[in-house]
Amino acid sequence: LKPGAVVDEVELGAEFGLSRPPVRELLRQMAAEGYLELAPNRATRVAALSYDSIRSFFQCAPVIYCATTLLAAERATAADVARLRAIQAQFREAMASNDIDLRVHFNDQLHLEIGKIANNVHFMPSLHRVLLDHARLGKIFHRQSSTAERAVPSAAVHEHDLIIDAIERQDASAAVEIVRTHMELSRRRMSSYAM
Repeated sequence: LKPGAVVDEVELGAEFGLSRPPVRELLRQMAAEGYLELAPNRATRVAALSYDSIRSFFQCAPVIYCATTLLAAERATAADVARLRAIQAQFREAMASNDIDLRVHFNDQLHLEIGKIANNVHFMPSLHRVLLDHARLGKIFHRQSSTAERAVPSAAVHEHDLIIDAIERQDASAAVEIVRTHMELSRRRMSSYAM
């Protein structure tokens, strides 16, 4: 849902086969996490992305991505690397077909899989939050950027390949440095769009 979109609790309940009390509780929880705006006698709406929330994202995301990538590089097996390459192949196809939803989905899947390989329960809640916000930002950015800009092959594909290669070599320092570069690219592209 786009920022500002109305969230209908009756529709949600019907879609997921839930009564209103659990839907309301879920909406309250999502509002507490900053995803929804609740106000008395007003419809629930998807929260807008504020300057502060975007700034917080770009302060936190590199830390979480670097930490999970470092651990993944230390722990990855050949099977783990094969899963990363399979996800990357789907990401590459999504980029080539300019499918925004699939781009965002497979980007998230790649970073989530890196988090799973890292196998640290303390990072996973933060990683899930970062991935949700990254998906929201990515969809908004790619939908509102120009068609020509969306069609340009992204450096993200190349950087993902480099991250996977470093994980396969178990070169944690190289993997972390590539992730930093990867996140800086993302921050610059989104910042230049916003200004």
